Amino acid sequence: MGNQKSIVVLGAGMVGAVMAEDLARESSFRVTVADRDGEVLSRLAARASVKTVIADLADQAKVRELIGPADLVIGAVPGYLGFQTLKLVIESGKNFADIAFMPEDYLQLDGLAVKKKVTAVVDCGVAPGMSNLILGKHAAEFDSFEEALILVGGLPRVRTWPYEYKAPFSPIDVLEEYTRPARYVRDGNIVNMPALTEPELVDLPGVGTLEAFNTDGLRSLIDTIRCPNMKEKTLRFPGHIEIMRILRETGFFSKTPIDVKGHNVAPLDLTTRLLFPKWKLQPGEEEFTVMRVQVTGTHKGDRIRHTYDLLDRNDPRTGFSSMSRTTGFPNAIMARLILNGSFESHGVFPPERFGGQPKIFQAIVDGLQERGVVFSHQEEKLALLPT
Repeated sequence: MGNQKSIVVLGAGMVGAVMAEDLARESSFRVTVADRDGEVLSRLAARASVKTVIADLADQAKVRELIGPADLVIGAVPGYLGFQTLKLVIESGKNFADIAFMPEDYLQLDGLAVKKKVTAVVDCGVAPGMSNLILGKHAAEFDSFEEALILVGGLPRVRTWPYEYKAPFSPIDVLEEYTRPARYVRDGNIVNMPALTEPELVDLPGVGTLEAFNTDGLRSLIDTIRCPNMKEKTLRFPGHIEIMRILRETGFFSKTPIDVKGHNVAPLDLTTRLLFPKWKLQPGEEEFTVMRVQVTGTHKGDRIRHTYDLLDRNDPRTGFSSMSRTTGFPNAIMARLILNGSFESHGVFPPERFGGQPKIFQAIVDGLQERGVVFSHQEEKLALLPT
């Protein structure tokens, strides 16, 4: 069909596959998926009308060749490949919708995207992603923004010793959460804390008691949202983070090689070989994603708190995990909005940039609801603070 739009999905992991399948349902899209794992691609091709290409996505020349015919590129590579992939896609003049949890500051590439007339939306998953969109919405509505708290986690339904955890997305990115220093905003100042610090117990509807701890999840929000108190915390079953702290402080997450009987071994390489098989979700294993976003501010003289709660479970009908649904669907919906011309601006945009645009916000919320990912919303009026 001559009027089909060409979409290239880079990465066919749990989230990449969900986005590819979701987009391939529309006859107006021609979807190509690239990954180095031929087995994963074969499983995807058996489920969805997609073209598959076996490729090492660290090979920039190969990626440049792959995206040549694309009208839009979807990024679903591991975080460590995220920045170089974003830069390459922008240099190639292609619009981009991305969920890579890259450690670098992607806003450094904003000027390049403007120059290349590219619209690139990044961090468009669940958190970062939907959390950013919600904060952006209320930052635009509040007369003054007082406080924002984001709590999020993906967990197996059944707790299993010893870790009481399974990785619902790239395990190497999970370890990044446990080692990357956490930044949050307190009294208008950026505070740096080690990851896994300030644990607290939190009760959430439908789940019970979980443990929340500091992670570096605010990312672009620190620069884009004017709010004196902002914090993001990751949720786990109580007890998990103490095990991770012990491993980290012992050096198991270090990338610096050590001598082991005459061989140089990076402790992280050994740790991942041992941990990841135990963290792998088994076929049919139930898991869930839980998130709370709470924002407080004043609007037209009233002090208001908005609370958004999400509890999403894996879909046995499609076999999609909850984390792949809640991360992949927002990005797939955003990709559609880019393709249909909803954005006139060029640059690199985190989702909060569009939160203040009601049509964009509602399109994403409605699109998620159609796919069974539903946020509940409560609004309460609070007592005014003493002046």
